[in-house]
Amino acid sequence: MSAHTQDIRQTAQFKRLGLRHSSPLLRLWLGGLVIALMIGMVAAAQVLINGLVVTNLTNQLPWGLWITLDLSSIALGAGAFTLSAAVYLFGLKRYEAIARVAVFIGLLGYSSAMLALFLDIGRWDRFYHPIIYWNVHSVLWEITLCVILYTTVLFTELLPVVIESSRRLRSVKLLVRIAHFLHRLMPVVATVGMGLSLLHQSSLGATYGILAARPVWYSPAAPVLFILSAVAAGPALTLLVTILSGKLLNRELVPADVLEGVAKFVGFACLAYLYLKLWSWASTNYYSQVPEQRFGVEILSQYTPYNFTFWFGEVLFGALVPAVFLLWERLRRNRNVVILAALMIIAGIVINRWNMTLSGFVIPLDWSPGVRDVFTINSYEPSLIEWGAAIGIVAYSWFAFTLGIRYLNLYPEARDLEVPPGATTPAPAPEESSAPQPSPST
Repeated sequence: MSAHTQDIRQTAQFKRLGLRHSSPLLRLWLGGLVIALMIGMVAAAQVLINGLVVTNLTNQLPWGLWITLDLSSIALGAGAFTLSAAVYLFGLKRYEAIARVAVFIGLLGYSSAMLALFLDIGRWDRFYHPIIYWNVHSVLWEITLCVILYTTVLFTELLPVVIESSRRLRSVKLLVRIAHFLHRLMPVVATVGMGLSLLHQSSLGATYGILAARPVWYSPAAPVLFILSAVAAGPALTLLVTILSGKLLNRELVPADVLEGVAKFVGFACLAYLYLKLWSWASTNYYSQVPEQRFGVEILSQYTPYNFTFWFGEVLFGALVPAVFLLWERLRRNRNVVILAALMIIAGIVINRWNMTLSGFVIPLDWSPGVRDVFTINSYEPSLIEWGAAIGIVAYSWFAFTLGIRYLNLYPEARDLEVPPGATTPAPAPEESSAPQPSPST
């Protein structure tokens, strides 16, 4: 088949599926996102001009809403390395139907995390320092380098899709050759990406888990818990946006067996995370009987909703119930139930990252069990500037995803639900079919 004929068929398919048409609902959605983006830019400008003084962050509690957004974005972008590994490393080619959008979501997640970190540094003129000034003894430095490299890997994986989705780019032979070369290189790229992703996901957990001076954080299982939670949450977000987009566009974006396979995988990942999480809690809070750990949890339960958010938000709501939904076949076949389960997992990961970010800072570092009532307990509530910047970053990812769904071929096996399977695709528009058709042998 000639390249011109392929262009005609792909454009005709885009038109048939309604990808080039807008609707009042879409315009309203994009208008709301643009307003949110403007709010975010105004808030970001205040931070860049005045520094972190416009936030409620302090030396005693330096991590807050933006670090929670950063950690959540990285975890929710983990569907990229999970599904890319399934396709290119384990040979599960049928999941290629959903791997492209997972890579796109991963790129949006990691770029959102980098935006949050850019603001959280408080010095916009020093964001490049980790690249130049290496601190090989710092876990945070290693995470920064891994995030930068893995974002590059995600862009490399997505570049062939961008070239394929644009007629102008496909007309440039050099770009087409680059796309073919990168496609052949995908197994290597996926291997490197999986290594980088596992490395920094575990290092994020190690950032907390190795700090024995913070008894609420200290847990040797924290690196593995961060990996398992990301492995569950990343594909869950991919499932959510795929099913919702299909409902809104009245299309089957991904074959049903692929969706069910991903849903079942997410359910088992939730159980694995839950198993290790409960044992981690038992080993550090129940069996060890370390006074600092026990008193730290008591203080958190007394002054914060930590106890409720841990057992209900993280364990029950965020892991156990969704696992039941996704592993029970009758429930898993119901797309609305899968949407609910994915939303619960996403909420659970955000609650977990919020708890991990703030729990260690609530208890003062100079606190000790014998004088626990002497020192003031740290408290934190995000300022309006912090909320505005966070809203803008989230709006950026949603806006970019909406444009990606419209203009990129993220779902190569998408089909219109109004056209029965096996039905003949409608003929292309007259102005497109005027070109000479190739013979069947081309």
